[in-house]
Amino acid sequence: MRSPQLQKFDRRVSRWQQEGVGDGFHTSVLAREVCEGLLPALTASGPQSPPSGVLLDATCGAAGHVLALVAAGAPLRQLIAFDRDAEALAHASDRLRHVEFAVRMFHAPFSALADRLAEAGVSAVNAIIADLGVSSHQLDTGARGFSFRSDAPLDMRMDASRGAPLSERLVGLDVPSLARILWRYGEEPDAQRIATAILREGPTRTLALADVVSAAMSARKRRALGRRIHPATRTFQALRIWVNGELEELERFLEVAPGYLCVGGRLAVISFHSLEDRRVKQRFRSLSRAPELPRQIPLRESERPVARFAVPSGWASGRAASTEERGLNPRARSARLRLLERRCP
Repeated sequence: MRSPQLQKFDRRVSRWQQEGVGDGFHTSVLAREVCEGLLPALTASGPQSPPSGVLLDATCGAAGHVLALVAAGAPLRQLIAFDRDAEALAHASDRLRHVEFAVRMFHAPFSALADRLAEAGVSAVNAIIADLGVSSHQLDTGARGFSFRSDAPLDMRMDASRGAPLSERLVGLDVPSLARILWRYGEEPDAQRIATAILREGPTRTLALADVVSAAMSARKRRALGRRIHPATRTFQALRIWVNGELEELERFLEVAPGYLCVGGRLAVISFHSLEDRRVKQRFRSLSRAPELPRQIPLRESERPVARFAVPSGWASGRAASTEERGLNPRARSARLRLLERRCP
């Protein structure tokens, strides 16, 4: 049976999904499922836990998941928010200006978690949410260069104040290096042909890049994609992940973040493609195993080591967006939410 808090939230969720939990800036996916997963951690307290209600949003965006938790009745006391995108933080700050809990925001990638939390004097939190997707605002703002739906310079940086845009990073690459990027980060089977064409043609704008990719792809591979997926989709994904170091950022985050959970605390991660989800699943599985000791060591059952973390019951396969949500927000169709809980110190 659903908790009264979630029943309350369910009465609001259809309206929120219709309007977009993000007021046009960004539509947060799996809001209901995030509330279901994190509410128990945000309301629990115990002798080994800090006061309830400390939330870390590692990818704040438009603060949609935070506001969803507030709407579901989460007793938030403090929010610590990270985002690489200064525009997103400014928008989130505006949306949260009337909340009654403390808010601390950091313009930083979530791989900087340890340093920033030390700066804030925070050693443990009740819940962590990380939404790994590119925001609707980033995709819909043509000048950012994330999408082939509009013409813009090839940029693709999530943080426009740091690093070089894609157009500059492509200069100096050779075909084998670019092909490895397209395969590793986009699992593009035509990586060699596409890399050769990109470096030969030297596109500097999004539509030109999409045209080069489409022309380079073999007819058989293009037919295999069907009409629903644009031929340049995997190439744009691969280049975006490479420019922003997304998988390396994720691996550092997964290494550090669980250690900040108090006992009973939960970490929720939303991924959007198999490269991300595979890393999240493997890390959660690894953390959920008890340490192995040599078999010859004599131990009573009560003395055997136990796993400090576990995937909560009912969450073994994670959660995907409902049919209703996928219909209202097509970007939710590939989203998957996974959950990890800290069981002991």
